[in-house]
Amino acid sequence: MERAAKEVTPRAISKSVTNTKSKKQLILEHRLAQGTGRVGASEIRAIEADLRRQLGRDQRTSPSYIANVLRQAGAHVDYDDRYVDRALHEPYASRLEGVLQFHNFESAEAALYKLDELYREYRSAADRVGTGLVRSIIIKGRQRAESIAGNARVRPEKRREKEEIAHWFKVWLDLPDLFFDWLEMRKRSEEFQQMFSNHKGLENSGEHEA
Repeated sequence: MERAAKEVTPRAISKSVTNTKSKKQLILEHRLAQGTGRVGASEIRAIEADLRRQLGRDQRTSPSYIANVLRQAGAHVDYDDRYVDRALHEPYASRLEGVLQFHNFESAEAALYKLDELYREYRSAADRVGTGLVRSIIIKGRQRAESIAGNARVRPEKRREKEEIAHWFKVWLDLPDLFFDWLEMRKRSEEFQQMFSNHKGLENSGEHEA
């Protein structure tokens, strides 16, 4: 005997189609349907609720992710938190976007070298907008690193690493002209060596390729 075919409802079809789309696609589709005006906190909450409705309550999407997707798509987003990238315009965008990286000590140091180089260039040209943007990026990096360091779900060794990187960002913000001399002494200190003696690639952390 053949089994009866399972009934496929319109709702099931709709959910199946939804599941084939990425969150990014759904966010942009919602935005297109609602218009192209300013996006604030209330609009982001509405998109967040719509995503839960379409994807299920167990599929959470952070407001910062929604804001970043919309901003990258060219929307005017009036929302900020430590995980939302600041809107950059030329001539700064092509030079500053994507520079902030700190997945380990090496990438954090390389990012600080690049940001410091740009900061000095802007400062020598009396470009207050440029220097302000560099500082705001490093402040955002410090905030994000501190957030990861305080997250109990993150592995202890990774939390210690992020706490250290957050300290690097803070020292640069306080003493940019002395930072790299301080960093070399910090990496050679007994405390640092004891805390991060098993850190992969630590022996090369002082090297930087232009």
